Amino acid sequence: MANVYTNYKAILTTSELTTLYTVASEKTAIIKSIRVSNIDKENNCMFSLFLVDSSSVSYNLETDRVVMKGTSDELLKASNDSFHSAPLVLKESEVVKVQAQNGGDLHIILSVLEIS
Repeated sequence: MANVYTNYKAILTTSELTTLYTVASEKTAIIKSIRVSNIDKENNCMFSLFLVDSSSVSYNLETDRVVMKGTSDELLKASNDSFHSAPLVLKESEVVKVQAQNGGDLHIILSVLEIS
């Protein structure tokens, strides 16, 4: 069983639904961090995050979450605890998708442990 730590990044240039990450064949993924940064220094930006399973059923992970102008936010932080995260486990072929309110405002980085 091989373990690989890696990350996936996206600059959300449009307000279209964007695939951020797809779990590869014969792998399990443990997402340790999902960090979203709003590079717009004048406007807040909302986004939504979805998990799509292998049957194409979409589950909302975040709905209309606001990232304040010029700030970053960690989505998987444990409630009331900025030092620990609450990992998200994904199975083979599951997909993480994201949609921003405004194109060009948000950068997103997903940190993951891939296990095969």
